[in-house]
Amino acid sequence: MLHYLGIIFAFIALVSWGFGDFFIQKTVRALNSWKALFFICTTAMVGLFPFIRGSLSSLGARDFWLLGLAGTAMLVAAIFDFEALRKGKIAVVEPILGLELPIVVALGVTLGGDFLTSLQILLITLVCIGIILAATKRRPRESIRREIVEKGVILASLAAITMALTNFLVGVSSQGVSPLITIWFAHSLLAVVSGLVLLLRGDLKNIFADFKKYPGPIIGQSIFDNLAWVAFAFAATLIPISIATTISESYIALAVFLGLFANKEKLRCHQLIGAFFAIAGIITLSYFS
Repeated sequence: MLHYLGIIFAFIALVSWGFGDFFIQKTVRALNSWKALFFICTTAMVGLFPFIRGSLSSLGARDFWLLGLAGTAMLVAAIFDFEALRKGKIAVVEPILGLELPIVVALGVTLGGDFLTSLQILLITLVCIGIILAATKRRPRESIRREIVEKGVILASLAAITMALTNFLVGVSSQGVSPLITIWFAHSLLAVVSGLVLLLRGDLKNIFADFKKYPGPIIGQSIFDNLAWVAFAFAATLIPISIATTISESYIALAVFLGLFANKEKLRCHQLIGAFFAIAGIITLSYFS
């Protein structure tokens, strides 16, 4: 029964991350990455505190080290992720973020002793091919002197690597400490760092005016992204981290759909094929993992 509950949490993370990235892109383009991060993490810091305040006194030094590692990894991943969404098309960026899944699987093999079947290796290869096609603006036979890589691709690749580490550490922290404490601590750390950056830039004084100007995207990203992280953290305590990640990673299908139809983003034929390969490979890999 708990196994099925973990799968339900993973699917909640799937849907929430899809809509969360959609609203994050709107917010970072209207404001900037640090302001978007500040709104999301301050919401979690305030909203989750009543649920965890009674448990903070029981944390030991090892817990704080683990939580600190998870928060630091999340901070780096969030900046790469947000900047990729700000500069690139969501229909291109999301399939590249799917590279996170093979990396998490690799972590499971090297650190967790997981075994990969031939089918899983084939699907991981399919995902990588799809990512390359989706990320390439021009076909290889076109002039190499022109810009061939879509905007945000490099940032999205870095985000995928750091997000894989983040998912792993959040899962371990959730299992060893608590799902809610893990997300609260990590997001509180990000709220403080982003707040200091905005303060040093002189942008913190405009934060309320920014909210009044763009309430829809800010509220949307703050609700969905936090819900996704909390759901993923709970899923990781009920089912293996690799399974929770592979199921929730299918959110890229929803995000790409929103990018194509809601944002009216235009992709070339080979990019659409690549996005399809990446999404199909990730969803299938999620099933067979």
